[in-house]
Parts: sequence; C-alpha cells; structure tokens
Amino acid sequence: MTISIGNDHAGTDYKQAIVKHLEFLEYTVHNYGTDANDSVDYPDFVHPVAKDIDQEKVDFGILICGSANGVAMTANKYQNVRAGICWTKEITELTRQHNNANICCIPARYTAVQQAIQIVDTFLKTKFEGGRHQNRVDKIPVKC
Repeated sequence: MTISIGNDHAGTDYKQAIVKHLEFLEYTVHNYGTDANDSVDYPDFVHPVAKDIDQEKVDFGILICGSANGVAMTANKYQNVRAGICWTKEITELTRQHNNANICCIPARYTAVQQAIQIVDTFLKTKFEGGRHQNRVDKIPVKC
C-alpha cells in the first residue's frame, strides 16, 4: 500500500511517528510535510497529497494540522478527494465505512501521538460499506 502524508508545523512530531509506524508495517510513504516546527502555510503541504489521491498515484492520504479543518478544506477542493476529519476511532471508522474517505485528517492539537497512530491504523483497515452509501458518495463531486 502507498500513502502520501503532509503536515504543517503543528503536526511535525505526529507525522514523524506515523511515518515510522507505517514504514515498520512496510507501507510505502511519500512525505510531503514539513520536518520543522517553524510556522508554515498548510496548503503548501496539502496540495501534493491531494494531487496524489486525485490522480490515483497512491492508495490513501494522511494530513495533519492543528485542528485538521484547514487541511480538510483544502484537500476537498480536488474532484476525487474525500478528506474526513478523524479525531476518534469511531469517527474514523464511520468516515471510511459511510463516506469512503481517501484522506484522513488528524487534528494534532486535539489528539495525542499514540491516538493518532491508532486513528491511522483504523482508517487503513476499515472498509467502505458501499450499498446505500455508494449512492451518496457518488453525489459528492460537482459535475460541471
């Protein structure tokens, strides 16, 4: 499985721990996030992850910022992206089961690093239920 990950300054420690965990599990990881704690603009790190998903270059994406709102808003501008904010295991499961999310957005200021790793594991192992949810997911992209 191939995963793209991006983060701003609020998520540097989280990203490093998640990448280490994913590489231990033998996933391929494309790291587009900052490795520093200096203030940066999150869209600069979201766009490469969202492009990878939009162009089907990777299986899933992970984005991390303080609240996860900014990264989710930016990623969801892409036609084939369904980025969901995941702050608990239960919300993460529903994001995948009902919405077929392909990017997991983690709020670093509202989760612990170990919790974020659990969220990532849950996101990657949870399957989309399809069925009645597929009709709804099909209605998400704007067709111009």
